[in-house]
Amino acid sequence: MIEENLHYVLIHSVDSYRLAEQINKEAEKKNIVSNILIEVNIANEESKYGVTKDDILPLLLEISKLKNIRVNGLMTVAPFTDNGEDNRVHFRNLRQLNVDIKSKNIDNISMDVLSMGMTGDYGVAIEEGATMIRVGTGIFGVRNYNIE
Repeated sequence: MIEENLHYVLIHSVDSYRLAEQINKEAEKKNIVSNILIEVNIANEESKYGVTKDDILPLLLEISKLKNIRVNGLMTVAPFTDNGEDNRVHFRNLRQLNVDIKSKNIDNISMDVLSMGMTGDYGVAIEEGATMIRVGTGIFGVRNYNIE
């Protein structure tokens, strides 16, 4: 449950209609419109979440009908690599997907945000069109998520 005094600007990880529908219901209760990004598994990694490139358009057409959600763009988590250049192809593919979707002019869908690139590859992501990067490790250092 979202606390009443907690505010958010953008939900980055929507990868299913079921999740979008739940966000829509909660937003409707609060009489707000939730801004979201669709998470795309652009590299088709089995260990990662996200909708596939082939499944994104049908998903967007469904989500576009929800009145309390606005899709602002796409995000991806590229494969972990020691060489950020290895992810250029994935960033380029996500940017092209973004351009293709934008050209369809779907109601309630804007493709203004392209969230891709993390601490190890954000430079390449920016070169390929990222408008938002995630560099938590670069700021906070490596974290231990094995909390007991």
